[in-house]
Amino acid sequence: MGDSGTNFDKLVAPFTDETGVEVDVVAIPWDGIDERLTTAVASGDGPDVLQVGLSKLRTFADAGALMPLDDALADHPALAATNFADGVAGDATAVDGKTVAIPWVADTRVLFYRSDILTEAGIDAPPATWDELRADAATLAARGEGQYGYYIPQWDSALPVIMTWAQGGDILDADGAIDFDTPQFEAAVDLYTGLYADGSVPVNGDFDQTQGFVTGVAPMLISGPYLAKSISDAAPDLEGDWSVTTVPTAKAGTSLFAGSSMALWKDTAQKDQALDLLEFLSDPATQVDWYTINGELPTVKAALDDPTLTGDPLVAVYSEQLADAAVLPLVPNWDGGTGADLLTALNSIALQGADRDEALATLRESTAGVSIG
Repeated sequence: MGDSGTNFDKLVAPFTDETGVEVDVVAIPWDGIDERLTTAVASGDGPDVLQVGLSKLRTFADAGALMPLDDALADHPALAATNFADGVAGDATAVDGKTVAIPWVADTRVLFYRSDILTEAGIDAPPATWDELRADAATLAARGEGQYGYYIPQWDSALPVIMTWAQGGDILDADGAIDFDTPQFEAAVDLYTGLYADGSVPVNGDFDQTQGFVTGVAPMLISGPYLAKSISDAAPDLEGDWSVTTVPTAKAGTSLFAGSSMALWKDTAQKDQALDLLEFLSDPATQVDWYTINGELPTVKAALDDPTLTGDPLVAVYSEQLADAAVLPLVPNWDGGTGADLLTALNSIALQGADRDEALATLRESTAGVSIG
């Protein structure tokens, strides 16, 4: 998924050399996944192996697109849950008690910041709390026209959830149902829309976060480890002028645990070769190679302990944040349903001046009855 197809071709070349099995890599844009899935399920013509973002795992599984793997794991010890980081296998790979995927890459969100620009603005350290971030963002936005302090991806449904967790709340009630009617969520709405009201974030939906960070237009943002690779590739001369830290806190500092798994299509005719490929992808050396060429964190314990990663100060921050991270609710069709409704409500308030109470009432109505059960 996404734009990493060329890198993945490089990664699996040794697998083909060793086994003779050709791997045809097809990259699908993230916003085209649902359409391709629907078409593939209807036609029965799916890939042998597919990448599944965590937020889409239940959608794929509920559609009957994934092959249960429990019976195959005994013959493929490299795929055993014990090989993967604690908390990765299980919730991130199973639906209704059946293993339907194997961990591939881990992801968490951290705060990226331009230390040089913060220092020039009289800010001595990255913000440790959301209140500090909002104040610092306003200071940075005051640098002049076209300058901002922070960047909110208008497509990122995880950010308002992270903000809710920071307030000590959740968007799930005790019974596992979606609940957007809590004081903590209201505080998150205040924060999200307040950053826009302050003039601290760009309003154009096509804002490029890498370019905005590199140019200094938006010198703070929350993103995943993959952004570090993009920044280094785009502007190697900025080394030493930017860094990462854990997400700001209010009452808590919980961030997103995300990432992707690899799964087998429900009726692949090449099950054995596909499982061999999953074993290759789960090899610690392969996982380290993927971090090196694509900037995504491994899920295999031995890879996370490799000196290539342990010697990287950015990885130390990622690891610290992963220790306080949670998954988005595994409700059916988060991206196209609950998550989309959440963004529609917040962005209508922040960008279009919609009535706050009416927008949130519509959100609560549209998500009533949605649950992880």
